[in-house]
Amino acid sequence: MTEALWTPSPAQIERANMTRFIDFVQKEYETGFKDYNELYNWSIDKPHHFWPAVWEFCDLIALSRGDDILDNGDRMPGAQWFSGSRLNFAENLLRYRDDRPALIFAGEDGRRKQLSYNELYREVARLARGLRQAGVLPGDRVAGFMPNIPETVVAMLATTSIGAIWSSCSPDFGARGLLDRFGQIRPKLLFTTDGYHYNGKAHDNLMRLRPVLGQLAGLERIVVVPYLSGEPGLDDLPQAVAYQEMLGREEQPELDFAQMPFEHPLYILYSSGTTGPPKCIVHGAGGTLIQHFKELVLHTDLKRDDRIFYFTTCGWMMWNWLVSSLAVGARVLLYDGSPLYPGPERLFDFAEQEGMTLFGTSAKYLAAIEKAGVKPRESHNLEALRAILSTGSPLMPAQFDYVYRDVAPGVQLASISGGTDIISCFALGNPILPVYKGELQCRGLGMKVEVFDDRGRSVINRKGELVCTAPFPSMPVGFWNDLEQSNYRSAYFETFPGVWAHGDYAEITPHNGLVIYGRSDAVLNPGGVRIGTAEIYRQVEQLAEVMESLVAGQSWQGDERVILFVKLQQNLSLNEPLVRRIKSQIRNNTSPHHVPAMVIQVEDIPRTRNNKIAELAVRNVIHNQPVKNLDALANPEALEQFKNLSALKSA
Repeated sequence: MTEALWTPSPAQIERANMTRFIDFVQKEYETGFKDYNELYNWSIDKPHHFWPAVWEFCDLIALSRGDDILDNGDRMPGAQWFSGSRLNFAENLLRYRDDRPALIFAGEDGRRKQLSYNELYREVARLARGLRQAGVLPGDRVAGFMPNIPETVVAMLATTSIGAIWSSCSPDFGARGLLDRFGQIRPKLLFTTDGYHYNGKAHDNLMRLRPVLGQLAGLERIVVVPYLSGEPGLDDLPQAVAYQEMLGREEQPELDFAQMPFEHPLYILYSSGTTGPPKCIVHGAGGTLIQHFKELVLHTDLKRDDRIFYFTTCGWMMWNWLVSSLAVGARVLLYDGSPLYPGPERLFDFAEQEGMTLFGTSAKYLAAIEKAGVKPRESHNLEALRAILSTGSPLMPAQFDYVYRDVAPGVQLASISGGTDIISCFALGNPILPVYKGELQCRGLGMKVEVFDDRGRSVINRKGELVCTAPFPSMPVGFWNDLEQSNYRSAYFETFPGVWAHGDYAEITPHNGLVIYGRSDAVLNPGGVRIGTAEIYRQVEQLAEVMESLVAGQSWQGDERVILFVKLQQNLSLNEPLVRRIKSQIRNNTSPHHVPAMVIQVEDIPRTRNNKIAELAVRNVIHNQPVKNLDALANPEALEQFKNLSALKSA
């Protein structure tokens, strides 16, 4: 049996919210659980008991819960949760109204801002009144083209307090990205800043917005939040008003929370859009709320005294997840700018300054700072830090070693996995379970997650398709403008009818943990052997010379061959000895099938705006097929180097 990298102490287990929840369930339902696995099995076998238990334990605020817990529980899609309930999402996040810090913001340029729970509540109330006076009604869409600043949180809470729908994307998406997303949902009102800072440069939002605003049908007003300038010029924006004007002059207006059905639309999120126009994924208020409560309180062990941070933009679902921490009364830490500017240790400076207890990041960031030689254990006081969370792409075993060796040896390292599609996670951390190298600790409570082989059979200790075989509350309400739900069904339920196929290639381990091997639509198939791209990345990126890499399958002579593209450390060139080392590293630690037919050096690796490697876009380019939506990429110019490569035309 593999040795654990971290094991919770008896005191940590005793203090954990998960332990308190087990005790709560045992008293309420006389279950007699002995461990987490028994709790997990109960949660998927008895959803009509489990989800009300979460509701009560986490103290969801609602006008009514209703008597119907789950209707049509045998249908996916088609199940209905808490159909008789009435609640408001924002009311749950604004339950605390004291002087304890709610939001602490740090900007790349050094600015800092803090709002207490009382100040947050009052600013949301003022803005909600302004939205109502502007004619915003329940069901209207309000959009944010905003950096990750406190005003973005205020705008979301004000919007959802009146039953309107919030949708945001980061300003680095640009005008085309904005139109691809907001053009589909027709917002009545748009929030934006005059600009933002990234990597030491100021970027002007208004200059990019002016030419395209006329293409947003139905847009009635633009609210401009000053960020680069104290008083942005709005003279040539006839629909624009200043944020302060929207707040009005009344300091303490009443905040009336609209009580809506459980499935009332709360958020519209967007798929990456690399294979066509982004899908507009609609998430319900109740499902998002109860799922986030479960994940934050139970799996993340979030408490009121915690200081929680996740490095994210407002275009990634982790922003929505992070902001839900307000419902627990924790201190939510926001950062906007490059995580590597002015140096790769910037986020750990923030962690030390604010006494961060929960640090959320991406596998890509951890790999980047390791390559940069950052050793926070030696340079920063991280005594308060008790957990590091990572998502966005599979966390490699070498990165587990890095965290425990050079970052913070005593922390719980929780690799988590889910997505925009479910605004939550299928697999998460667990404060009462050990951490094993390369594994996600457990499947999420209430999520009937399995791995299917090609014939649709559930398998353990074998690779296959990650699926969920029973309904869960945070399934999308649907896609926007998809009245027959045909696009929704085809996105998740065509591979295995009646079963959610998530698109990840995965394996359930002997520890009942999970290993993610990459996206299943990018799985390689040389000689009929299925290979997850992450299996190759985890070997290649252990080599000091390799900054990052990308794997693509090339159709070749009736089969598929594996092509590995590598970005090397500055001033290094790929040579035959390094190619041999790369292939040997892969062969010795995987199999001969994993060894690439070719290794090719490139200057940059194309990535989506959510910082995920654009494997499918590269596959299209090397097969001379169009990439449908270049605006979904953060660096589309990187694709040019993959076109017409002479090396790919030879054996």
